[in-house]
Amino acid sequence: MNRAVVDEAMAAMREIFPETPLQLNEHLSRRFGAEVWLKREDLSPVRSYKIRGAFNFLRKAIADGARGRTFVCASAGNHAQGFAFVCRHFEVPGVVFMPVTTPQQKIDKTRMFGGPFITIRLIGDIFDQCYAAARAHVEEIGGMMVPPFDHADIVEGQATVAAEIANQLPDGVTPDLVIMPVGGGGLSSGMTGYLLDTLQRDAFLMVEPAGAPSLKESLKAGHPITLSKVDNFVDGAAVARIGDLNFEALKQFPETQVMAVPENAICVTITEMLNIEGVVLEPAGALSLTALAALPDDAVKGKVIIAVVSGGNFDFERLPDVKERAMRYAGLKKYFILRLAQRPGALRDFLNLLGPEDDIARFEYLKKSARNFGSILIGIETIRPENFAGLLARFEEAGLGYQDITENEILANLII
Repeated sequence: MNRAVVDEAMAAMREIFPETPLQLNEHLSRRFGAEVWLKREDLSPVRSYKIRGAFNFLRKAIADGARGRTFVCASAGNHAQGFAFVCRHFEVPGVVFMPVTTPQQKIDKTRMFGGPFITIRLIGDIFDQCYAAARAHVEEIGGMMVPPFDHADIVEGQATVAAEIANQLPDGVTPDLVIMPVGGGGLSSGMTGYLLDTLQRDAFLMVEPAGAPSLKESLKAGHPITLSKVDNFVDGAAVARIGDLNFEALKQFPETQVMAVPENAICVTITEMLNIEGVVLEPAGALSLTALAALPDDAVKGKVIIAVVSGGNFDFERLPDVKERAMRYAGLKKYFILRLAQRPGALRDFLNLLGPEDDIARFEYLKKSARNFGSILIGIETIRPENFAGLLARFEEAGLGYQDITENEILANLII
């Protein structure tokens, strides 16, 4: 990657927003015995790094004579908001295609950023339908598609994150590890391309959600593959196929430098950063910090680490689900189906099995499985995960029939 060209893009960006801060985080540094720096892309004008690629794409397209054309994108998230902000800045018309199922909050924010220069079209129930409609519209009007990640100008724009880091680090400080999230690969290919001149190849760690490991699986296969199934919980990084251009840049890395982290572990990070640091992270924005917690001690302790916080567009209507997932992952909440005798005092006998730090969070009678027994769904929260070992021992001693369904995805989705 041409560093001078990226530096030029970085300088041009100063006309719309200042550099995002690189902050030494005391809480995480103490927790991990390391020097942990956070690159706060959640503090950009659109609360994500996506404004960078969109700005660079439109800047270069307009310089090449595209001002009279209509720009088009398909996105229900951060790319749409960055695109809208940049269209308003350059005063060019833009059309944003979003699925009909897009939350109203995201629609409203995109409209706010774009103002009169943006038209929003809601088409299709899923992104693929929306994207197809956007492509058809481009062909119909002779417009210009602004892709979310798989384009050289987009990658060049995202690389400015690395250029800023290089300028912001104190003199004499060289990172031992740079952790960055991966979705379509625009950010990771841009950052590694910029920093490989100054850092060793093994200084990079790329992080994907476990439900959408498109880069990891592609590196295993030796070519880009399309995942047959994707968990959309980490909506900012849940991509079924890594960008072809980006894979070419990233194929030099072994799959061991890509970590897939569980979605529920990401929820632990979101709640921790909100409760302790007052930092609002979207699931994709928490990927790097979740990986930090999953690394072995010898990979972290005493190291200088940069973690890219890629975005903070979190819909607080999701907070109850995030809290629920976090507690389950931390071992502080479990769900059971109990086979409880239908006799006076049976419920009281069960309650006496609970410890002083155990609390019933849900109690629901399901059905009678026999004349003398009934099935109960019960959710139990506790303060320390080791409390459950004692509780289950008491269940066994009392001869209580139970099934732990906490990690049973099918049952949990049906009845929890």
